Amino acid sequence: MDLDNVMQELEALGKERTKKIYVSNGAREPLFGVATGHMKPMSKLIKKNQPLAEQLYATGNYDAMYFAGVIADPDVMTEADFDRWIDGAYFYMLSDYVVAVTLAETDIAQEVADKWIASGEELRMSAGWSCYCWLLGSRPDLEFDESKIANMLRRVEEEIHESPERTKYAMNNFIYTVATSYSPLHDLAVQTAQAVGPVEVNKDKAKSKFLNASDNIQKAMDRGQLGFKRKHVRC
Repeated sequence: MDLDNVMQELEALGKERTKKIYVSNGAREPLFGVATGHMKPMSKLIKKNQPLAEQLYATGNYDAMYFAGVIADPDVMTEADFDRWIDGAYFYMLSDYVVAVTLAETDIAQEVADKWIASGEELRMSAGWSCYCWLLGSRPDLEFDESKIANMLRRVEEEIHESPERTKYAMNNFIYTVATSYSPLHDLAVQTAQAVGPVEVNKDKAKSKFLNASDNIQKAMDRGQLGFKRKHVRC
């Protein structure tokens, strides 16, 4: 399938209701409103195709950009490629669920994520923290430097309340992921969650809400999900 074929298929799969949901979460035109599950038959047909993924991502169409992440070949992507993709990720569903997910399947994941976390840019930071969540939730504990992850927890404790909105979400999820998926620092993550307490988001809206890693960690413990690891990062 070439670019035109894929775009025609995506348009045919689009639903107005799904489109409205995506827009309410920050997506903008152009987009068709394709449910991600409906992309699977096409992804199985195409498999990995980096040239096509690049063409799709460059369209600026949200559904095409998402599908680009599904068929991307992370093994051939460079740091410059990921920087270009994160530049084009204009809201969190792209930064955290397309770019960060794809990055998490590479050998350069931590190196690139570290730079994004240090960037001071909201969606780069969010993608960096999210990438670590995908990594910790899918790779063996032995692949990580325990002291580095511990220092990251301390950084979250110190910075989360003053961080940009989407970075708060990703940092909060990082605490939760360390507690549930990285056994060596479960106790420290629980302590960090308690020290951080509720994190207020959506302050610019009529009613703000609070993220609470402690509550979510307890729910995971109650379900017996400690040590959880995904078999696959991308769908």
